[in-house]
Amino acid sequence: MTRSAPIDDINEDNLVVTPPKTHAAGVEAVIVALDRGIAQAGIARTARSLLRLNQRDGTDCPGCAWPESQGHRKTAEFCENGAKAVAEESTLRTVTPAFWAEHSIEELATKTEYWLGNQGRITHPVVIRPGDTHYSQISWDDAFELIGEQIRASVPDRTVFYTSGRTANESAFMYQLFARSIGTNNLPDCSNMCHESSGSALNPTIGIGKGTVSLEDIHRAELILVVGQNPGTNHPRMLSALAECKDNGGKIVAVNPLPEAGLFNFMDPQTAKGVIGKGTNLADEFLQIKVGGDLALFQALGHLLLEEEARVPGSVIDSEFVAANTDGIDAYRAARSVIDWNETKKATGLDRAQIEAVAQLLIASKATIICWALGLTQQPHSVNTLKEIINLLLLQGNFGKPGAGACPVRGHSNVQGDRTMGVWEKPKEAMLAALDAEFGIVSPREHGLDSVDTVDAFVHDRVDVFVSMGGNFALACSDTDLLEKAMQRVGLTVHVSTKPNRSHVMHGVTSLILPTLGRTDTDDKHPSGRQVLSVEDSMSVVRTTQGRLEPVSEHLLAEPVIIARMAHATLGDDHAVDWKAMADEYDVIRDHISRVVPGFDDFNVRLKTKNGFVLPNPPRDTRSFATDIGLARFTVSPIEYLSAPEGHLILQTIRSHDQYNTTFYGLDDRYRGIKNARRVILIHEDDVTELGFADRDMVDVISTFQGAERRADTFRLVVYPTPKGCAAAYFPEANALMHRELVARESNTPGYKAMTVRFVRAGTAA
Repeated sequence: MTRSAPIDDINEDNLVVTPPKTHAAGVEAVIVALDRGIAQAGIARTARSLLRLNQRDGTDCPGCAWPESQGHRKTAEFCENGAKAVAEESTLRTVTPAFWAEHSIEELATKTEYWLGNQGRITHPVVIRPGDTHYSQISWDDAFELIGEQIRASVPDRTVFYTSGRTANESAFMYQLFARSIGTNNLPDCSNMCHESSGSALNPTIGIGKGTVSLEDIHRAELILVVGQNPGTNHPRMLSALAECKDNGGKIVAVNPLPEAGLFNFMDPQTAKGVIGKGTNLADEFLQIKVGGDLALFQALGHLLLEEEARVPGSVIDSEFVAANTDGIDAYRAARSVIDWNETKKATGLDRAQIEAVAQLLIASKATIICWALGLTQQPHSVNTLKEIINLLLLQGNFGKPGAGACPVRGHSNVQGDRTMGVWEKPKEAMLAALDAEFGIVSPREHGLDSVDTVDAFVHDRVDVFVSMGGNFALACSDTDLLEKAMQRVGLTVHVSTKPNRSHVMHGVTSLILPTLGRTDTDDKHPSGRQVLSVEDSMSVVRTTQGRLEPVSEHLLAEPVIIARMAHATLGDDHAVDWKAMADEYDVIRDHISRVVPGFDDFNVRLKTKNGFVLPNPPRDTRSFATDIGLARFTVSPIEYLSAPEGHLILQTIRSHDQYNTTFYGLDDRYRGIKNARRVILIHEDDVTELGFADRDMVDVISTFQGAERRADTFRLVVYPTPKGCAAAYFPEANALMHRELVARESNTPGYKAMTVRFVRAGTAA
């Protein structure tokens, strides 16, 4: 039986703290997942959605982008958080026009994202106009006419098109085509805030901005380094792959500031061992590194590998591979010939013996994979850190062979596919030329705004129209307070959404919310009947996704239809692109993609194969590197790490176990032992004492960046096993502390893992 939406919001006084867990998943995960599904959608609807999840003719999980097996798939091919994501989308709770009439914007602005998101699926398009206090229903025709009028009244440079990783390939392709038909490359996306640093490091060094491994490589690796990520919460199905690696004799090293449960033991609830509570021990070594110390760690590992090679020539370096495929080894060798172990200790917090133990594992391994996520991508020196990873992999020839390679673990389900489809503010000329030839348009060549630049454009009143295809821009970005105020000065905000979120409340002068189908919904209102979409996972596999649930409202439109109708209303009947043909039949979109995007030849035919198809990946497929010199690059970077002045700590943001991006499924960060509250600071017990506070004290947090301060009030200190000098707080509550200019060099990714903060007692002056 479904339960109604919560009436009460978060009460931070209800905080419960228990010891962190040392294992992930297990039977408890199954119970929690089923309970959430039944509460939102009922028994029958939950069963129908979960049994089709990640199956070959079913629905791709709207959560993370971890790939599915190309061989046998389990009946339950999903994790706890995937089940929660489906429960949120397949919910029977609805947000009707009556909801908007009952709740004013003034009231909704006081609600948390937890309360807003749990109200249910939006059923009708709604609008708020100048002077209105409430959203009210609007017809689809009037909504599209309003969008077209506002875009035409502005200029392309002042129109922004944002998208999240939930958007499927076909929708993303149409979306970027619409933006470029108008004349702008203002196409910020969630990748700008997450893995942009990965692309900025990989493209110049190995010639591709994606990972170079398959799921089977994870299983076959002799050694895997899991760095700066929390797979137990953010991509739990990765734990099954790591467990299979261990079963095959592989070794795993975990490198992370927090001792996350998913790094240590995995209780697979689909195995007897997992059910009885034994599980698989994962990490052979755990390096509890200081936030921002990874660059120094990888430089030290490079030094030790070269030192061993000098001692025993031919024992470490794949000299044949290096000579044939790389450039820059001499400069790298010279740079890593010496090391300051005292500075390395200061940067990493690690003893030399700990680093040497991992170096020995690298030396012994003939097939190594290094995985990473946001823990490495959201610091000023992120790009150099990732280039240092590539140096290590190149040294031992860990490209183009089984069980080896680079593995940036993407977050949202199709964030990689969106970029492949052209959602990027810095498009390559080849992509634009192909678009122009295919559609008879003239795409703009000037680079557009990324997510951080868009925040700056908002703050300086350089945006007239903001269109968001999914996502929650107001809550996900840095400089939250300034951004929210600035968004309310924009002429028109348009949100293509499934559920209410904070961005709907921080709306423009005029604002539209357009309800769309979710990944689990049947999409059958087309002349040719039911349509399917496609996605690309973290390992470049493209496959179908199709919903099987009856939508909660007959007024929902599919994303391709919404984009087509926006484009038609804006560009008119005489535009070169036949938008209606694409909205009517998604095969037409895929035919266009096959002639524009490399690797998608015969898209419609290949998509219908059993497992979809894998996109070309030169480093993996042919040990070739499409850089500007045709070789992979060793690079040299100076040592760099984060250091806080006296009285300050380095703060990183984290997600809770009951959370995906800005969506809160509940209030139980089960593995860390934090329940019923979110405004907490995890802090080392020595730091609490030295700063003059005690466990559970209430504080206001002040960040400093280049002389500027940001403040976020009423957080509770919780003693936790973090590295000394480092602290952690939940995203997005801590976003208000993030100055928009604190970014990773080269990638412009926000520095969510690099904030310098101090505390004052709650309610006192700075």
